[in-house]
Amino acid sequence: MGLSTHVLDTMHGRPASGMTVSLFSTGPGGERCLKQFVLNQDGRNPDGLLLTTADLQRGTYRLVFDVAAYFKACGVALPEPNFLNQVSLDFGVAAPEQHYHVPLQVSPWSYSTYRGS
Repeated sequence: MGLSTHVLDTMHGRPASGMTVSLFSTGPGGERCLKQFVLNQDGRNPDGLLLTTADLQRGTYRLVFDVAAYFKACGVALPEPNFLNQVSLDFGVAAPEQHYHVPLQVSPWSYSTYRGS
């Protein structure tokens, strides 16, 4: 099953194509960047799963979404400093054999997430 994400731009009502996302493992040993990617036309990782079931470990992770850069690239005039610059989502994986889907719905002024299916 593994780990996946999907980002929807709620300001424009479309997937957040072109947004940069970074995935980190976090925990007692510190933070380690596992991968960085740019979302495809569907607002998803172009390579599919972020981590496969074999690679997903029990532990804590962080997804960092570069929200301000995305909206600036879309031509949105943002104040300085931006209300949202990067959105960091910290989450835990207790059962790595299950699918963990971490979607983000975002505008320049708000965001929402949940554990999806």
